[in-house]
Order: sequence, then C-alpha cells, then structure tokens
Amino acid sequence: MINLTPVDRRCLEPPRAFVFDIAILLAILSFSQPVFAAPKIKIGALKFGSFSWLLDTIQHHGFDKEEGIDIDAVPLASTEATRVGLLSHSLDLIVTDWLWVSRERSSGADFTFSPFSSELGALMVPPNSTIKSLDDVKGKRLGVAGGPLDKSWLMLVAYTLRVAFFDLRRETTPVFGAPPLLAEKVERGDIDAVLEYWPYAARLEGKGFTQLIAMGDLPLELGARGQVVMVGFAFSESWASTNDQTIRGFLRAAAKANQLLATSDEEWQRLRPLMQVENDAEFEALKRFYREGIPNRSSADNEADAKILYQFLRVLGGEELFGPATDLAPGTFWKEGT
Repeated sequence: MINLTPVDRRCLEPPRAFVFDIAILLAILSFSQPVFAAPKIKIGALKFGSFSWLLDTIQHHGFDKEEGIDIDAVPLASTEATRVGLLSHSLDLIVTDWLWVSRERSSGADFTFSPFSSELGALMVPPNSTIKSLDDVKGKRLGVAGGPLDKSWLMLVAYTLRVAFFDLRRETTPVFGAPPLLAEKVERGDIDAVLEYWPYAARLEGKGFTQLIAMGDLPLELGARGQVVMVGFAFSESWASTNDQTIRGFLRAAAKANQLLATSDEEWQRLRPLMQVENDAEFEALKRFYREGIPNRSSADNEADAKILYQFLRVLGGEELFGPATDLAPGTFWKEGT
C-alpha cells in the first residue's frame, strides 16, 4: 500500500480552472441538445366561425399539446379563401362540405373528408309571420344564403318537390346573397323568409324568429337513415399519409374539445366573448345549434347516406355543381383505419 502525503494528493487532482472549464462545456452541451418540436398543422378557419370556437377550445385546454401537435390557426375572411389555401398547399386543413371534396377528387385532387358537423341551418320566418307551412311560401320573397347551387337550397327544393309537389324555384322569388346581408333584409321586412346557415339562423332565433323547417331533418325525408354530416375537416390524403400521427392527433384533440363543448356550460361562458352575441337568447341558440351538430354516427354511416343525398342533389345541381361525376367520388370520406 502506498501512502500519499497531502502534497502528493494535490498533485493528482485536476486544476480548479480545468474543472470549471469542464462544467461550462457540459452546460453548453446540455443546452445544445436537439429539441424536437411538435409537428405543426396549419389550419385555415373563418375568423368568427364555429370552427374557430373549436380551435380555441383545443388550444386553451392544451388538447393539441396532449396529442403532440402544434396548431397554427390562420384566420380567414371567407370559405373560398380557405379552399384556395388548401388548393395551393399553403394550408393543411380546412372545414368545408363533402360535395366540394367529391368534385375536387373527381377532377384529380386527393382531398378527403372527416366529419365535423351535421348542422346546416333552417328556413326562418319573422315573429308574427303569416307563413306557417311550406304552402304559405308560395308567391313570397325567399332569401337564400349562398347561391342557386347552395346545398341547403337544393335539398329544400328537392324536399318541397317530394312532399309539397311544387318547385320553390318557380313558386317563390328567390333572393340569393351573403348570410349577414340576408339577415338584415329579413329583419327589415325586405324579404318574407330566409334560408340561413345555422349560425345566422341561431342569431335570428335569438331575436324572436322561428324555424319553419330545420335543414338537418331533410336528409331523413330524402332517404337517409340519420342526420348526415355535411361539413367536415378537409385535407390532402397524401399529406395525411405522410403526417399520420399529426392528422390523427388533431382529430383526437377535436373530439376532446367537442366532448367538453357538449357537456360544459362553463366552457361556453368562456367562449362567449368570441361569439359576438347580442343577448342571452342568441347565445343559448348558438350553443344549442352547435351541440346538435356534433357528429354521433360513424363515418361509414355518413358516407352511405351521403351517396343517397348525392343523387338528389346531382339531379338539381347538374354538372355546374358536380362536374361530370355521376356518383360520390371514392375516397371522399377518409377511412381512418387506412
């Protein structure tokens, strides 16, 4: 055994400056380790639309972080702007209807669709209106949100032909326009009734208007077996195949947010400032409409009924709306198991 003197031990110890340099080096290396950022999904949404409420709920509660994704929400002014963003690949995901997705697929695109909402809107009449049934609409000025090829309008035309045996396009004076403009017109009495998208129908209900026909009920009258989701998340199938965990993570986060919105009145109170409501009745109507539209059927069931509706709408919308396709394009509804 070798006995070392205190001097010998000091000779074997590394210099203090050397120990300090090593500590600094280790600290630098620890900070320079690669940080793996969560995959980003760029989403286009109407600034004040119901999709923006869902995105806010997801981000506020960190459901995106729980799923390991990073949502980059891009506020846009119109549905057309979101579609242009998806077509140009500047956006990864938008909300639109399966009619648009099917037409784009028929033209060679690879967009696909996952359900978001079955809520469509309603045919609304003013307080104390003399319009009590479809027959009473004859000869009236009827506001129609969108245009002559709008899916709700075509469904209402098909329904009226089927159950009331007259053509709304000939028996009324349709006034096509943007939803907010038509809401103002019907409030002023410039038109007699209005077919509105659901957020505007809900706002009118909050002002004392009543539903003559709920558009969500029409698919059942046209042969569907349940409420059909018309609006959903649209994205590129090829993008989804290379970003499988990202899209699945987003859909799981959306489902968590919808579960919260379906059950928590407190969450709606938190969202209220974003909803820009004028009174409690309007707020309650928007909340109810949204909840009624949360999907509760499988994508396969929705697709089966969409094929039925497609045939009704194709006859009325023709090639201008559907292009040359005679059936719902295969792959329009995303198969989550693939």
